[in-house]
Amino acid sequence: MPTAVHLAPQAASRAPRRLWALRLRLLPCVLLGMGSAVLGCEDTGAGSVAKAVDHARVLSEISVKDVAEVRQGLPRGAEELARRWTESSDPMGDPEVARAALGTAQNKVQDLRVAKSTFFALATLDGVVVRNDREQDRMAGKALFPAFPGLARAAEGGYVEALGTLPEAHGVKGKPDGEWIAANGVRVQGTVKALYVTGWAWSSYAYRLEFALRSQINADVKKTGGNVPLIYTFVIVGPDVYSAPESPEVNALAIREREPLKHLATDGTFSALFEITGRTFALGVRAAPALGADVAVGVLRSET
Repeated sequence: MPTAVHLAPQAASRAPRRLWALRLRLLPCVLLGMGSAVLGCEDTGAGSVAKAVDHARVLSEISVKDVAEVRQGLPRGAEELARRWTESSDPMGDPEVARAALGTAQNKVQDLRVAKSTFFALATLDGVVVRNDREQDRMAGKALFPAFPGLARAAEGGYVEALGTLPEAHGVKGKPDGEWIAANGVRVQGTVKALYVTGWAWSSYAYRLEFALRSQINADVKKTGGNVPLIYTFVIVGPDVYSAPESPEVNALAIREREPLKHLATDGTFSALFEITGRTFALGVRAAPALGADVAVGVLRSET
């Protein structure tokens, strides 16, 4: 029979206290002083948070380059469309001609060839999509201005950007999504004839950022050794949090509850360490003003 172990009265009274203290040490710590301030975290937690914040910084810098490609390329693409207009049939009257013109314009402009856009489209001056460049066009016939009022200014011939939500442009089904969209007027012989439109769904863009970050992390791990962490990336727009298609929605909900944009530090960052479904994650957030005044990118990192 097993031998019973009897604790002395004092030892017995100390045992529950020691167990409770251990449990407290294992509880996830929270970074109350946004940015880099860490309260009550062990070194491993602080290190993970610092890495997550640095990841977010890298993604914010990537967003600057991504937006620059569109800002530089779309006006030139509009010029290519105008040239096509005068050399062939009017693309506004034939969706397939419009699609061919969109492909030609993109191929002739280097910035547009490498742009991270999930669609290019041609729309009327009233903002109704004639055709996009996808084989399956869910946007055709949809009005852009109700979802993106700011795009209406492109009818004057210039370049504009806007944020909004158009279900037909979403990158994923069954979870929240929204879009970043830019438009430029197509001026043919001095008259604006159409709108040249491009953009990306936030879920697709979050996946683009996640892919870029994973590639960098994998390269770093090959050089320095260690384990590859579990990584998820997010785009935060006001109170909304958008994730890549395969990211569990519970992760976005956990970030949304913390309202990071309301608590950004002076350096534009927010950080926290918390638990999601039994796993500890470090959260790093960085403002991404290139994407919009109320937009940030976020990274969840869990050590493996």
